[in-house]
Amino acid sequence: MARTMRMLARTARDPKRMRLWFDVFIGVVAAIMFSVAWPTLHLTHQVPAAAQPFIAGLAALPLVLIRVNPALGWAISAGSALLIALAIPHQPGNDLPFQVVHILVFFPLLFAVAVRAHVQIVLVAWVSSALLFATTMAGADASVASSAFGWPIAMTGLVLFGLLVRWLVLSRRALVEQEEVSELERARRTVLEEKARIARDLHDVVAHHMSMVVVQAQTAPYRIADVSPAARAEFESIGASARDALNEVRSMLGVLRSDGQLPDHAPQPAAADVLPLLEGARRAGVPIDWTVEGPLHTVPDTVGLALYRIVQESLSNASRHAPHAAVQASVAVDEHFVNLRVVNAPGESPADGTSGTGIAGMRARAESIGGTLTAQPRPDGGFEVSARLPSTPSAITTPRALL
Repeated sequence: MARTMRMLARTARDPKRMRLWFDVFIGVVAAIMFSVAWPTLHLTHQVPAAAQPFIAGLAALPLVLIRVNPALGWAISAGSALLIALAIPHQPGNDLPFQVVHILVFFPLLFAVAVRAHVQIVLVAWVSSALLFATTMAGADASVASSAFGWPIAMTGLVLFGLLVRWLVLSRRALVEQEEVSELERARRTVLEEKARIARDLHDVVAHHMSMVVVQAQTAPYRIADVSPAARAEFESIGASARDALNEVRSMLGVLRSDGQLPDHAPQPAAADVLPLLEGARRAGVPIDWTVEGPLHTVPDTVGLALYRIVQESLSNASRHAPHAAVQASVAVDEHFVNLRVVNAPGESPADGTSGTGIAGMRARAESIGGTLTAQPRPDGGFEVSARLPSTPSAITTPRALL
């Protein structure tokens, strides 16, 4: 029983397998209908023995088209019903112009047409079916003719029910598509917002260093003895160029300050600030251990800022999705890369990788400087964030997408 339930669950999650099983089911039902119609056809109609399989096939086998082409199946069933009613005499005592199997196949096909076919085809099928049953049943025995108009009414109800199901299915499909579009838009908006944040941070970093260049260039003639007029002019040129560059950077990225935030004139966090960040997390109650290999002070400021923000977001995600879980962090700096790894064990509410904007923001920060980042659940139920960032200025990719 449990194995059957698991198989049904897998089938429900796989549309192709579900369609295959539905086709098999319809084929089996059509075969059963055919096996009933053929042996009983001589009891209801005066048909030669050689023609009985063909007439029974017209009554039962159009059902196999209910999924692939219900309109064609309905047309075959309706046409054969009209032909049988007009051309083949039925046995005495039979009140129906065609077999019960024919009716049992005809109604599901009409319902499938109402659900899946074009509205114009649905209208034609409805009117034609109502006229078919009204005329053929009216010409039958008195007991059947008295209810001839009940058949069109029943078909009208069936068609209306099929149109209602059709509307519900289309509404559900449109809702799912809208949710997918909304989710995609939210993801895009999240990435754009994070890129804007990264650009603001980069603006603050560049503005700070350019301001330092301006200050050093302007104060150099007063700090250095015996500065020649040529050197003084060179310092003034450097200061002017630095001021122009600073103004251009502020003009280009100033639009990103449209949210009312003021630029930070103080230096942004660097790689060396990761250690105080980890210590602060431990003081806040996070059970964390870490290892640091290599000189953090040699890491470029843009990389250090990205490293700091990634560690900060990783710790926030661990605290939010796995509170009180042990966290292991490692930072290794070599001559080419800064390798970061933050792993948290399962907690009270294990992380599932759907932390909202955090992972997308960390990945955007890593990619903005030419690095990579992966964030994924661990087999033990914990979560791991791994990043590789360039550790040399020459390897840092210019974040053109942010500008």
